[in-house]
Amino acid sequence: MEDIRDARGFKGFVERLTLGITRVLEGLPGVTDVRFVEREPVERRCLMSWEHRNDCELPEDLRDFYLTTDGFTLTWCTKLESEAVPLGSMVINSLAKLLPLSQSAVFSLPNMPTLSDLDSQEEPEESDDPPGVPHFGERSRIFELDPCGGNGKVCLVYRNCSQDREAQDSEVWFLDRALYWHYISSSFTAYYRLMITHLGLPEWQYNFTPYGPSPQAKQWACLYRPLTAHGDAHVDSNGDPIVNRLDLSRAFRGKVKPLAPKKKSPAQPGGGGGTPKAHGGSARLSGTRR
Repeated sequence: MEDIRDARGFKGFVERLTLGITRVLEGLPGVTDVRFVEREPVERRCLMSWEHRNDCELPEDLRDFYLTTDGFTLTWCTKLESEAVPLGSMVINSLAKLLPLSQSAVFSLPNMPTLSDLDSQEEPEESDDPPGVPHFGERSRIFELDPCGGNGKVCLVYRNCSQDREAQDSEVWFLDRALYWHYISSSFTAYYRLMITHLGLPEWQYNFTPYGPSPQAKQWACLYRPLTAHGDAHVDSNGDPIVNRLDLSRAFRGKVKPLAPKKKSPAQPGGGGGTPKAHGGSARLSGTRR
């Protein structure tokens, strides 16, 4: 990635770095004001300093990314009644903002709980969390890659860390606003491609959660990503897709009057006395005809 700038001009550099998504966006109906922020590459000594300071080894693909550009910002707008409204946003924090997830107290008040207080020292035997999720304590080292516009945080996560050893294996996870973790990818490159593929649409990271994006975000996805938006199946804890099921018998209960059951004729006394009556009647009728 380091030789991209020298191979072609700025336009060619943007084309390769964004995987051609700028041309795709400019060709979509209603899309306007596509902006890419050019940034200088990070020096190698700065990368080494970050790794030494945080006792973590950056993955090779993320290191190459920072050697190409110090972060990534691409935004675009859509027209609503001739007015440009900001919609898409693709962000990768600069190296200076690749900071550990804040461990400060909530509202910075004394004696208030911190994120690490959400983790117990021992794993409970029965937990709703899937196995292997990141922890806010010392067992994981978490760095913010994308603030997601306040809808959560995409983080570079090193799990199962120890204080006497440099962390090496990293993954990309999404932390939603309820502070639940959701796995996205095993590498930065895979996440980067997902970000480009989803066009930076609002709340696209929630496609990797059991509940999915908000209805408004789904509408935007259906407008600009119709083929893939309908294919994003959200699965609940039982493995079943989460869909809206309408029980007509309950939804319209009381709206339609049920049919009255047919009244049964009272039983004849004498145990089968009705049959001789029928035969007698038939005999009288036959006699009249004669």
